[in-house]
Amino acid sequence: MKDRQGGGNKLVRDAQAYMEAHSAEKFSLREMAGALFVNGSYLLRTFRHHTGITPLHYHHLIRCEKAEELLAQTEQSVSDIGETVGFVSSSHFSHVFRSVTGCTPSEYRRLHRDDAQEAEE
Repeated sequence: MKDRQGGGNKLVRDAQAYMEAHSAEKFSLREMAGALFVNGSYLLRTFRHHTGITPLHYHHLIRCEKAEELLAQTEQSVSDIGETVGFVSSSHFSHVFRSVTGCTPSEYRRLHRDDAQEAEE
């Protein structure tokens, strides 16, 4: 993730911590801003300025990182993993995962397994 520390900005770090703590939950920018005691527009501008991405994109990155771990380490179905990390539908999960990683969840799992098998040989 680009500048995961938020460029030293406390508000950005607090927003990142909030999203990591609530990564599997659905919440709005307004709800997060309220929890951080700031205006939503100000939070959005500040977050984007310091990280180069929106809070929603960051939230997707967190969810996809967790999904990558589950895809590599478990036999859970792709739809179950999507639900576990907080996506309501498997199609939305696949779409977001592909936009973040460049491959579908199934492709990621297959590629990761191929890499693991090659490392064992």
